[in-house]
Formats: sequence, structure tokens, C-alpha cells
Amino acid sequence: MSRDAEDLIVLISVPNEIEAAAIVAALDQDGIRAVATGGLTSGFKAEAPGEVQVLVKGSDAERAQQTLREIHSRENPIDWSEVDVGEPED
Repeated sequence: MSRDAEDLIVLISVPNEIEAAAIVAALDQDGIRAVATGGLTSGFKAEAPGEVQVLVKGSDAERAQQTLREIHSRENPIDWSEVDVGEPED
């Protein structure tokens, strides 16, 4: 196996550690080792917010992308036009 295939690549960047941890856990369930980096800077309240990067081996990149697509396909965004939020208070 080539060294390049073992180098870590950025799979995705997300705004916080919680989202990154969920992605890392899902990848782990599929047998893909992943790590999250940048958590210390993601919480800073500054003009340029930080991000948390999820890293995987280059050799796992294709499988990791597929797992990420599956994660996103399972998400059920709320259709607020279908939600009864009641009448506004005066």
C-alpha cells in the first residue's frame, strides 16, 4: 500500500465538535477510522469562526464519502409549512 493512501485527508469541515463527533461515530460503525481536529478553535467567538475537520485515511476516502452521503440522506429536515406552531400571542 502506498504511503499516499495512508495520509489523512479532510472529509468534511463542520461548525462544531458535536457534529464532528457524530460523523466520526458513524464512520467508526462502518469500520472507517476518523479523527476530528480543530475543536479548540471552533468555539471562539471571533470575526472568523473556526471549524472542526473530520479526517480519514486517503485509502478510506471513497467509503467515507459514501457513509457521509448516507448520513445526509437519513436526515429529515423540518418542513415548517407542515408544522402547526399555533397562533401568535398578542
